[in-house]
Amino acid sequence: MIGRLTGKVVALEADGGVVLDVGGVGYELAIPLGTLGRAHTDDVGRVTLWVHTHVREDALALFGFADEAERAAFRALVGVSNVGPKIAVAVLGALPAAELARAVARRDMAALTGISGIGKKIAERLLLELRDKLPIPLASTSAAPGVGASRREPMAAGERLRGALTGMGFKPAEADRVIATLGERDREASFEEMLREALALLAK
Repeated sequence: MIGRLTGKVVALEADGGVVLDVGGVGYELAIPLGTLGRAHTDDVGRVTLWVHTHVREDALALFGFADEAERAAFRALVGVSNVGPKIAVAVLGALPAAELARAVARRDMAALTGISGIGKKIAERLLLELRDKLPIPLASTSAAPGVGASRREPMAAGERLRGALTGMGFKPAEADRVIATLGERDREASFEEMLREALALLAK
């Protein structure tokens, strides 16, 4: 079983996955949205992803995560009845591990039903079954729900984008130039939209 991989991102798949080059071997991994921005990237642009190997009768799939806590959350999610890897990845793309832990602790139904593919019944099941299974330390809840996250996100966006671009092999100077260009645009955009636009600018 593969537990962790460190390499350079050489391709972004249309379905949100990545191809990670590790010593000349390309590993295809499905990852939650935003994982590349959260993952550790070293000085030469190699990204480290913690891996869950999912084995079925007809397939073997690799799922990559920014850290051990995110992988543990994924494993807790797929342990819930009627929740498969696709739903688990969608949940963690919308609610990274710590935010998911807080949502479960608050029994925040709206946070879960706001995720594509999560209806009321699945959300209720997640809140019930993850309450005692989610192996993630809860972050401080001194701030009002959602306030801390919303304030931190804009500050972290540039850093996340820089890490993703350098992880794909672009030079730090190139990443900084594109981030500065994107920062001048007065519009709201998700991390994934910013990444796609950054790649388009770098391709020119």
